[in-house]
Amino acid sequence: MTTTSPSTLPLSEFSLIDRFFARATRQGEHVTLGIGDDCALLSPQAGEQLAISTDMLVEGRHFFAGADPRALGHKTLAVNLSDLAAMGARPMGFTLALALPDSDPAWLAPFAEGLSALADHYACPLVGGDTTRGPRNLCVTVFGSVPAAQALRRDAAQPGDDIWISGTLGDARLALGALRGEWPLQDDDLALARRAMDWPEPQIPLGLALRGVARAALDISDGLLGDLGHILERSNVSAQVNVDDLPRSALLSSQTPAIQRLCTLAGGDDYQLCFCADSTQRHRIAAIGDELGIRLTRIGTIALPDARQTMLHLHDKTGAAVAADFKSFDHFQ
Repeated sequence: MTTTSPSTLPLSEFSLIDRFFARATRQGEHVTLGIGDDCALLSPQAGEQLAISTDMLVEGRHFFAGADPRALGHKTLAVNLSDLAAMGARPMGFTLALALPDSDPAWLAPFAEGLSALADHYACPLVGGDTTRGPRNLCVTVFGSVPAAQALRRDAAQPGDDIWISGTLGDARLALGALRGEWPLQDDDLALARRAMDWPEPQIPLGLALRGVARAALDISDGLLGDLGHILERSNVSAQVNVDDLPRSALLSSQTPAIQRLCTLAGGDDYQLCFCADSTQRHRIAAIGDELGIRLTRIGTIALPDARQTMLHLHDKTGAAVAADFKSFDHFQ
């Protein structure tokens, strides 16, 4: 006769929430009412605006089947917190909608641990959501607050602004390419690159520090070429970027120049901040990097709109033009 432990039995929708996500529901200072009613109630401070963003992670599209559930729990929330960072917003809370093929506790427990640890770190409680049976689909809506007129919008870059990047670019794309068989990586190098892909760190402290310093910002999720292009289009400007100045890790720097350029220019899943600031802010930005222990690299300059309608001009350290025959990630191409 065989017996089944209660801890391994499939769970109902509500017992699933109570058992695995209670830790993430701790009330935050801006949460008037959390889980347990038809809606959550959030209260931003006087003079602040709500910043709201939604991201969805779909198995087979955004992550491999069999991905580490703990890392996946972390990343599910991290990619949304990254959007708050890009706006200079402070986290208030989030909702979580899960479509799952089953309610397997062996998967849910580490997923909830990864998600809850990041929620705790940034004082961003779970305030609601939904669960249903279906192909694995993880959807978060995150709420933040930012003082009126201090949000780092995409449409505020001005000619003469410096363009900056936080951290390094391309390691996540390097890992993805190795996993797809596009290029080889030694096991230790792959593990290092996968850390960047699986455990992105949202730049919340940097986003807060850039209020009143940067003019425009966004997070790099689909690749620098496409993401910086959003700032240029919304601000009606062009840009000059030195591809040799793009920050990269020692691991990526050891790869061929072609791989380096593909990963830094068109690689996604970096979740670093790209921001524009007046050149008079260089010393302040350097001080912010020192205070936070974050590498901040100036990669180019915002310019007037181009008569040829070419928004982004790439060149190397010699000034020679660089052609980029690849595109950033697009879900429908």
